[in-house]
Amino acid sequence: MKNKYYAGLDVGSTTVKLSVIDINGKLVFSVYKRHFSDIRSTVIDVLKAATREFGDKETTLKITGSAGISVASWLGIGFEQEVVACKKAVEKYIQGASVAIELGGEDAKITYFEGGIEQRMNGSCAGGTGTFIDQMSSLLMIDALKLNDLAKDYTAIYPIASRCGVFAKSDIQPLLNEGASKENIAASIFQAVVNQTISGLACGRPIKGRVVFLGGPLYYLSELKQRFMDTLKLKPEEAIFPENAHLYVSIGAAISSKGEATIKFIGLYEKMLKLSTALTHEIERLQPLFETNEELEAFNKRHENAKANYADIHTYIGDCFLGIDAGSTTTKGVLTDDK
Repeated sequence: MKNKYYAGLDVGSTTVKLSVIDINGKLVFSVYKRHFSDIRSTVIDVLKAATREFGDKETTLKITGSAGISVASWLGIGFEQEVVACKKAVEKYIQGASVAIELGGEDAKITYFEGGIEQRMNGSCAGGTGTFIDQMSSLLMIDALKLNDLAKDYTAIYPIASRCGVFAKSDIQPLLNEGASKENIAASIFQAVVNQTISGLACGRPIKGRVVFLGGPLYYLSELKQRFMDTLKLKPEEAIFPENAHLYVSIGAAISSKGEATIKFIGLYEKMLKLSTALTHEIERLQPLFETNEELEAFNKRHENAKANYADIHTYIGDCFLGIDAGSTTTKGVLTDDK
């Protein structure tokens, strides 16, 4: 007898998504939550929400996402590569798709469906992804949604490097210093993401036909969608923005779970609670800078002896010398006497 529910858990670089579909492929439950690098606690919260919804009902589950391999190992659940999971969801729910673009927190993917399946994904750099947008928003002291609002009123697009956040900041800071409007900078940041996706992943292969846009950034940021449409010169009927675009990878994992052994969310939830010391050993950790409080105190004492002496500006009489350092992110000023 077929199971009634199929679930997919997408543990990404910045968010955890859970999608549950029924036997007809209809989405019946979903959770989308940022984990702020506390993956274990967030997965526990997501499984708790699923347990409240489904109790001890049997379902199947598969895990995907850039941070999902460790979670799959902790829970003893099968793993599906995220690009493959995304492809399965597009094939099931979107007829006649030519290309799918999926932007995540720290990765970007393109899948070509015409002329044979071809899938591409960026490497270890997060340039041109959701994290890139978050970093640039922070530089403007706003969040991504406010950045999106600003971009609606742009009048000019400036060239901004998108390969690396450091390079992008080096482009944005002079624009701010010169008085460029934040509206124009916001739109330029989204354009940089588009340029990085097209140049870094498409690599000259045309993106045309019916193009599907997926992932959290493209789901929540309307002006990022618009920059893609304008750059690719897509007609409205050629750009497809699914209703649950931010969940497609987890939905694809749910589709892949068919045929897996049945589980109960309550069991997984209880198992995760017991894994309070769950650790992975994929990297060697550095030694702490200070092994003891005595070492820290010795360090602080040594550095206390390497400070410039301060004079009282209110009583000083004589020549003064002012130095100003206008850096890329901060401005520093120092006033000294002739000594």
